[in-house]
Amino acid sequence: MSSSRAGATINTPSHRPFRASQPARGVWQDACAIIEPQINAEGIHFWPFERHFPIDVVHLVFDQRHPIRLNRHDYFELLYGYSGEIAFQVQDHSVRVGEGDLFVMGSTLYHRPVHSGSVRAKAIAVYFLPELIRAGEEANQDVEYLYPFLAQSSGFPHVVPAESGLPGEVLRLIRQAHAELSATAPESRLIVKTCLKMILALLAKHYASYWRGDEALDRRHRNIERLRPLFDYIDRNYGERISVADAAARLNMSRSHFTRFFRQVTAESFAAFLNRFRIAKGQALLVSTDKSIAEVSREVGFCDQSHFGAVFRKLVRTTPLQYRRARAVLQPDPGRWG
Repeated sequence: MSSSRAGATINTPSHRPFRASQPARGVWQDACAIIEPQINAEGIHFWPFERHFPIDVVHLVFDQRHPIRLNRHDYFELLYGYSGEIAFQVQDHSVRVGEGDLFVMGSTLYHRPVHSGSVRAKAIAVYFLPELIRAGEEANQDVEYLYPFLAQSSGFPHVVPAESGLPGEVLRLIRQAHAELSATAPESRLIVKTCLKMILALLAKHYASYWRGDEALDRRHRNIERLRPLFDYIDRNYGERISVADAAARLNMSRSHFTRFFRQVTAESFAAFLNRFRIAKGQALLVSTDKSIAEVSREVGFCDQSHFGAVFRKLVRTTPLQYRRARAVLQPDPGRWG
């Protein structure tokens, strides 16, 4: 599961750069409104870091009425449960992040918040690219800092419980880093990087017994690469008819093998994935254009408006028209730090 400098761009190999304007640091923001438009067809969430200092702290409000698609990201993520409780789907299982818990997520597993214990929950997230730690480090030293993020597999314990005392120490360091992030002076950036390294050292000590090597990581990367031609095709042609047979043919797989493989890698069926992607595109059009709902439904690949409306209500839990009206008046939560 995402504030940053306006107009910053992140370039990732084989992907078009994503450009976005982000809210001011320290302001609580609706997680869905920020994250959902930044997820591409492959289910990758792009965050617009500053090119030369890729780390951000963001304050998120999770609302169970506003779902977020399954996604992964090239950055690493730490999420501190500030208030309420959030349930996350990680691949095919669920974990709960309570108040004071810490959620640790690397770059290979698809995940998303599925609901909160109350209507709204708050969390403070740290996003950073591993290059920030790798820069200037001796060979293999970066692995010692980053292995809790690199070694994640199906049995990895993503939640560090509040009662361990570690999340409280991490929050103190997050706040110290957050206070320096708006400054560009070398000494301020040194403080931010030092705070991050202290956090990573604490996590490395906590997770020492869970080191599993990189076999599972390499296998997952290979599987995602096998799907990349299909994701690229969907990005370009989501408005056209795309059947399971079409998708399987793109990857030179039989229909049955493709169906099993796609679910194994993404933790959902191809039909569910395609519907979620198209609805997300529809959400963006409803907010950013004055096109009619019928026009939007056709543009994102639905054969008729009624089908689009039915799938939209199922996934977003409101009608397209209600969603458009609500987003037109949506304002960020002005509260800070609680």
